[in-house]
Parts: sequence; structure tokens; C-alpha cells
Amino acid sequence: MSEAAIPLRRAPAAARRRPRHVALAGLALSAPAIALMALFLIGPVGAVIGMSLTDYQLGARSWSFIGLDNYSALAGDAVFWKSLGNTLLYAAIVVPASFALGLGVALLIEAGRSFRAFYRAVFFVPVMATLIAMAISWEFMLHAQFGLINLTLISLGFAPQAWLANPDLALPTLAVIGIWQAFGFNMVLFLAGLVSIPRPLYDAAAMDGADGAFERFRLVTWPMLGPVSMFVLVISAIRSFQVFDTVHVLTKGGPSKATEVLLYSMYAEGFEFFRSGVAAAIATVFLVIVLALTLLKARAADRRVHYS
Repeated sequence: MSEAAIPLRRAPAAARRRPRHVALAGLALSAPAIALMALFLIGPVGAVIGMSLTDYQLGARSWSFIGLDNYSALAGDAVFWKSLGNTLLYAAIVVPASFALGLGVALLIEAGRSFRAFYRAVFFVPVMATLIAMAISWEFMLHAQFGLINLTLISLGFAPQAWLANPDLALPTLAVIGIWQAFGFNMVLFLAGLVSIPRPLYDAAAMDGADGAFERFRLVTWPMLGPVSMFVLVISAIRSFQVFDTVHVLTKGGPSKATEVLLYSMYAEGFEFFRSGVAAAIATVFLVIVLALTLLKARAADRRVHYS
């Protein structure tokens, strides 16, 4: 009886010592990663936030601390609000369209029996291709006079359009290019989610009377794709807010600021007008917006996500 009681009395002391050693070992093992994170992630973000509080100009030898003056200037700048609105509108078009198209293509490929690898490769090509090169190709296709798209419209009896010169069409045109470039990545993510769904769930649904394709999708596929869907939404939103390449190559923010987006405004302020402090303020606002949207979507969809 006494021999059995000795380990029971000593267990709490050993339990108190073990977590301390485990914590120190974990800290030692994670120290290199923490140092690299501080150097390449936290450090640059802190530098950008600090620069946004100054009047620093690119190439200047002196600068001064001005507090929140750059943010006050942005609050009264019509171009900044125009770029913010364009970015939100671009994301509102690209995110749901690339989400739905990626899911639809993934379902069609997974339901097929042949040429699966071929279709995956074809639809994934826009993701692998260099967006600058693809933007140049789109520029030729969208040319008002000899572009392939307008030539096709003329052959079908429709009037040609100035896709990139019309303020009402320029941003939706860029959004279509964004959808074309994004849905292949979403397709791959959804394919991974579809493959991971246990097949017995479909058999159980069939035994319960869910014989139709729509019923199987509503009762099994869509709930089990909850984590993947949440990830696709967040990644698509972040990537759509990062749009810059197509704007820089095709429109330069025009016509009449119709395609001015946040990242292009930041680029123009920093490398065309050399107002690095204002550019840093725009970058800070951009980071805050992306972080807020990510947290909001994660919180709103957390209760609807089903994990297997």
C-alpha cells in the first residue's frame, strides 16, 4: 500500500518540472523561426508603419516626424477613396465568380471518367503563367481595332467595344482577367477537398433516399467542403486586394482613375511622386483592411464550417 502511494505523492512535483523543460525546449527549437519572422515579417511591417508617420521622400537626406498627417491627407484625398472603392468593387466581382467557377469546374472534373489530368493541367495554366506576359496577351486581344475579341464581335454582328478605354468597361474587364487567373487555383483546392470526402458518406446518403446529384451535393459535398470553402474565400479575397500587375500593364489606373486600385496608388505615390511617407500610409491602410476582412470572414463563417 505504501509503495503504491509513493509515486502518487511524487507525481505532482514531476508534473511541475516537466512543462518547464518542455517549454524551454520548444522555445529553443522555435527561436530560429521566431528570429526569421521578426526579421522578414514583423520588422518590415514595423518599418512601413513608422515611415507612414514621417514626411520621408524617396532619396531625401532628411525627414521629420509628422504623426498622423499622412492619414489625414488620405482621408481628404478623392483619389484614395476612388482607389479604395475600385478595389472593393474588383474584389466583389472576382471573389464570388472565381469561387463559383472553381467549384463548378472541380465538380465537373471529379464527376468525369476520362481526361482528368488533361483538364486539370489546362485550367491550371493561368495560375502558372507569368501574369505580366498574360496581361500583354490580353492587351492584344482587347485592342479596340484589331483585337481578337472585337473581331469576333464584329463577325457575330455586334459593335466593337473600347474595353480598356471606356471608364464603364475598364474595371469589369480587368475583373474578368482576374477571374480567369484565379479560378484555376480555386479549382485545385476544391479538387483536393472533394478527394478527401469519405465515400461511405455518399452511400449512407443514398440509403437515406438522397439519390439525386443535387441532394448529394447539398447533404454531403457542400457541408464537407466547409474548411476548403472558407480557405478559398479568404485566399481569393486577399489575392483580389493585391491586384496590381494587370492595372500597371493595361491601364495605368485609367481612364480617368476608373481602374485606380490601392496597390497602384501606393506604387504611384512611392515611385512616381516619391512621397514614400504617403505610400507607406496607403500600405498600412491596405494591411489593416485585409486583416480586418480576413478576421471578419473567419468569424462569420466559423460556425458554418463542418470538419470531418
